[in-house]
Amino acid sequence: MGEILTDIKTRAKNIKRDIFILIEAYKHPNTPLYVKLLALIFVAYAFSPIDLIPDFIPILGYLDDIILIPLGILLVLKLIPKDVLKVCREKAERSEKVKRKNWIAGAVIVLLWVGVLIWVVSLFL
Repeated sequence: MGEILTDIKTRAKNIKRDIFILIEAYKHPNTPLYVKLLALIFVAYAFSPIDLIPDFIPILGYLDDIILIPLGILLVLKLIPKDVLKVCREKAERSEKVKRKNWIAGAVIVLLWVGVLIWVVSLFL
């Protein structure tokens, strides 16, 4: 069981690193426009609190988090030119953003959900 948990943590760190690689690729001048657009879409979706399939739907709700995001990231990474990908990987590895937890972004997302919850409750009162 501990081995599975370690594997999940490793994959999560890799996805986080890959998201920062996509951000660097988006900013790189030699990245094709269609790849920049795909990178923007998947980065925005990965950080978005809104899912394609809501998480409250049993099993299906987590499919986008488990399957769609990693597959989308993998697809965009494959489309990035090799020389650009190498530079972006190096920049992402050196970046402190990959290594630290983003508490501010987490707090903003939690506050958004609390605001939505308060709004929904106020509709029914």
